[in-house]
Amino acid sequence: MLVLSRRVGERLVIGDDIVVTVIEVRSDGVRLGIDAPRDVRVHRAEVLEALTAANAEAANADESTAAALRRLAPPAAGGTARGTTAPA
Repeated sequence: MLVLSRRVGERLVIGDDIVVTVIEVRSDGVRLGIDAPRDVRVHRAEVLEALTAANAEAANADESTAAALRRLAPPAAGGTARGTTAPA
């Protein structure tokens, strides 16, 4: 891990196209500005960890959870419910 000391207004360049600028230093934290290309995803670590955990939990849903969700969804307009046949 690289550890640097920076003052307000000073920048850190990562690669050719990512610039991190120190915006403000307070007693309770540091505000950073990040300039990066749109195709570079920038996330706070705690948000990414929570999203990953939520996705893992959703992927492990049991059949009773799936059935409860199916009951919440209205039937498709003009169609029939999945797994049923229309009257002849």
